[in-house]
Amino acid sequence: MIKINCNSFNPFKTNLNQDKTVKILESALHGADDGELFFERRKSESFLLQDNKLKNSNYSSSQGFGLRVVKEEKTGYAHSNEISETSIRRAAETSIRAAKGKGGKSDLATSPVKTDKILYSNNNPINEFSFSYKVDLLQEINSFARELDNRVAQVSINLASSIQEISILRLDTPLLNDSRPMIRLSVSVIVDQSGRRETGSSGSGGRENLATLTDSSHWKPLVKEALRIALVNLNSSPAPAGVMDVVLGPGWPGILLHEAIGHGLEGDFNRKKTSAFCKLMGQKIAASGVTILDDGTIPNRRGSLSIDDEGTPSGKNTLIEDGVLVGYMQDRQNARLMNSLPTGNGRRENYAHSPLPRMTNTYMLAGKDSPSDILAELRNGIYAVGFGGGQVDITNGKFVFSCTEAYKVENGKILHPVQGATIIGDGATALKNIRAIGDDLKLDPGVGNCGKAGQWVPVGVGQPTLMIGGLTVGGAKI
Repeated sequence: MIKINCNSFNPFKTNLNQDKTVKILESALHGADDGELFFERRKSESFLLQDNKLKNSNYSSSQGFGLRVVKEEKTGYAHSNEISETSIRRAAETSIRAAKGKGGKSDLATSPVKTDKILYSNNNPINEFSFSYKVDLLQEINSFARELDNRVAQVSINLASSIQEISILRLDTPLLNDSRPMIRLSVSVIVDQSGRRETGSSGSGGRENLATLTDSSHWKPLVKEALRIALVNLNSSPAPAGVMDVVLGPGWPGILLHEAIGHGLEGDFNRKKTSAFCKLMGQKIAASGVTILDDGTIPNRRGSLSIDDEGTPSGKNTLIEDGVLVGYMQDRQNARLMNSLPTGNGRRENYAHSPLPRMTNTYMLAGKDSPSDILAELRNGIYAVGFGGGQVDITNGKFVFSCTEAYKVENGKILHPVQGATIIGDGATALKNIRAIGDDLKLDPGVGNCGKAGQWVPVGVGQPTLMIGGLTVGGAKI
């Protein structure tokens, strides 16, 4: 069994006095509803090989703290990269002023229960291999990619690893700790055929040891997949435009659910009544058979957390059950204001940011339909296997996504790949228009990030093969 080294980062093992710090926090939180001291130490390393050369290598190390004071809807937050009694005292004074008017009687919210849950190793992946080994690995991957096909014109490889160590100090609980590794390998291939150039990308990652990615049995399939996508796009035709049925492949296309539905089920948007789903709790908002979860408890996954950034143990939270809206994702503040319970979704990018309700690993459960049968039922539409960027308007759920791999389908037969396809719709309508759910649930490869309010956090997505009726496909009319 993996043992967590809770003492890997303890701010009170420096010149910081714990008793004095607790007294400062007690003073700051007098009359408040909630608050904490969040300490963080982070180390990151990345390499980029491009055009047969190591274009960039980077190593960074940072540490700091953030002090939060919460009173009703107000939040006072101050942070510093200097962990000292003076800085913490100054941050406390600033936070109190920002949450001014907090005074009066108030019962401080009960702290999260400490958990012994272990979801990933606490090893630092940066230290697993030498600098020269990693450079040699990138060169080996580059050579392998170029030898696969003489049409390969360019190869870009990014290898990244990091360790984030956090400690959370609250007034009525022992110091909460978590040590979070992260690794990622991304490969992009550009092919050239008679002057036409196309790109394919692939990647993998998660909260694992770096050795997981450096084995050739792992990275060679990634290179082959990137090349396959690039070659598919070489033979693509302009995408058709219009309203049509769309079949989404399993796994990474779950990013559509993440954007179109997931953000709309975060607690703050619903408390403020800016979400399209804010008044629909307990109502049927999706087709029968649709069950969507946000699950931060999956071992080694990119979006998983032993505890969130407020100290709450992560959860396996059902958001939609058999088409009915049954839950929101909550941090502590929004849960309290909505007379609900925190769900382990309070997340922040780093110590310089206050936590927000955010997704972890969001996915739809499998159904009973065969993926081949679903595709055979597609009369005239698009089979979307891969997605690039996307965006959503939370207030109405309208989304736009670009496809990186998609095919034109008629009468259940794949005709040819298409280029430039965008999928347009709104989350509420798309949920109700799900016509078939495959039995092939798959999670993404572990490379996703999510942005909200200027903060980026790692997340995961997943889904089985789906057929959604009546989506707008933007492309070129042919």
